[in-house]
Amino acid sequence: MTSMSLIAAESLPVEPLDALREVSRSEVELDELRWAQIVAARDAGASWAAIGEALGVSRQSAWEYFTRRASGALAESVARNADLSEGEAMDLAVEEVRAVRRAR
Repeated sequence: MTSMSLIAAESLPVEPLDALREVSRSEVELDELRWAQIVAARDAGASWAAIGEALGVSRQSAWEYFTRRASGALAESVARNADLSEGEAMDLAVEEVRAVRRAR
């Protein structure tokens, strides 16, 4: 495996605060890439132990990262759909599960 870098230190702005902003933007991008690869690994059948090992963390830490983010996405969805009745919410949830199963 080759080493790769998302940011070349020599390409960062000279001004430290501008450089920090660029590093912060890259961290957001890296988090999105990490999330997508975890999802892909799980879809491919990888265990939490294998994912944790690949990330350099424990199985529990990998699982907690995933569930914390998934819980946040679920909470955002609930907030966006607060006006749905319980039946409408259940129908939406069932349809989402069916869509996931069809995609597999």
